[in-house]
Amino acid sequence: MIKAPENFIDADGVRQVFAEAKEGRRDFLRKAFVAAGAAGASAAAPRALATANPVDPQGGDPNILELPEHSRGLGQPVATDGYGKPSKYEANVQRRQSPGLTQTTQASVSFAPLQSLFGIVTPSGLHFERHHQGWWDIDPSKHRLMINGSDERLLKKPMVFTLDELMRLPSVSRFHFIECGANTGMEWGNVAVPTCQYSHGMLSCSEFTGVPLKLLFDMAGVDYKKARYVLGEGADGSSMTRTLPMELVESGEVLVAYGQNGEMLRPENGYPLRLVVPGVQGVSWVKYLRRIEVGDQPYGAKDEVLHYIDLMPDGRHRQYTSIQECKSVVTTPSGGQVLLDKGFYNITGLAWSGRGKIKRVDVSVDGGRNWRSARLETPVLSKCLTRFNLDWVWDGKPALIQSRAMDETGYVQPSYRQLRAVRGTRSIYHNNAIQTWLVQESGEVKNVQLAG
Repeated sequence: MIKAPENFIDADGVRQVFAEAKEGRRDFLRKAFVAAGAAGASAAAPRALATANPVDPQGGDPNILELPEHSRGLGQPVATDGYGKPSKYEANVQRRQSPGLTQTTQASVSFAPLQSLFGIVTPSGLHFERHHQGWWDIDPSKHRLMINGSDERLLKKPMVFTLDELMRLPSVSRFHFIECGANTGMEWGNVAVPTCQYSHGMLSCSEFTGVPLKLLFDMAGVDYKKARYVLGEGADGSSMTRTLPMELVESGEVLVAYGQNGEMLRPENGYPLRLVVPGVQGVSWVKYLRRIEVGDQPYGAKDEVLHYIDLMPDGRHRQYTSIQECKSVVTTPSGGQVLLDKGFYNITGLAWSGRGKIKRVDVSVDGGRNWRSARLETPVLSKCLTRFNLDWVWDGKPALIQSRAMDETGYVQPSYRQLRAVRGTRSIYHNNAIQTWLVQESGEVKNVQLAG
């Protein structure tokens, strides 16, 4: 017989928790509905009827059941615009830019609404964006991908592929997260942003479809003993170029992708081609991919010499620290949200690691004094977001909510004290410290950092 985790509450347990939680969320909602239905109702029985059903919108007898329009009328026709859209009631769930973050919107960021998402997949229309010179909608029939070498000894046959030729090759589909190296960067020195969307929203997860880069290298006759580095180049105005070690390609994980979440890439996500480099910071996932070159040494491109480097405490710059280390964040409750009342809540969040699978996530509600193991929801995949959940009864007192992830290598997500002891406070990139949310007695949730 399968034994439930110790922290798991079954259906009977949930009912008991609700019953024992004084003035819990259920009572709060019940009172709210009773208050809303009390107007115009006198007797106890009619009041119950009025609160349980919508009243006549035309001002008729509130004690007479009137079905809403959607239960009486003819609905909208099928596929009126050819592409489905979210409900108008979910219009607030959207990517958002941070005002003043960059001088131009063409070289800016839009953050994914992590606090509003379920599961592990980010809808393509809510996927975070990072551009260095704006996005383009490139004609796929005219786009080309070149494979070449910095030296003729490194590969036998330089090749040029059309999109159609790439899509005729054997393809694979895999789920992976992508995180900007600057995600959570504004939190290095102190608390700077109010919500989970702005603190951790340069993160998304999708099913990507494409051709393994190693297959293309094999077709071009790459000499893997001599060619130990790869340069990816984008077709946008910034000509984004990034060096990758050949070991990543040899693993078979690196893809030349054209598909995302079951459809073609969106233009803002690199249409018609992009690199997918699992576990590595997003800047290496070159969008609008037009050329891949193999070489025998790192290329030292502008975006890896001046940008996306780590400023160490002794003043030196650390380059090529591309792997996104183990990290997690509680998405609910999180900054900007409000708990309506005391009682039962589901603490939920996301964990990820650029080195493999998430093995465990612990959650604390008292600022790290005590920890409980959260439930990892399936699927738990390598270099992919993992959803975790934990049952919690809020007693109405201040709480400090944290999550701490550990991956299959044994690496444990550090506190800010531990991270700053190694990295200092003047960095921008690769912040994977434990996030703290303060739940106030009012129910409002704030972004805070703990001393020590």
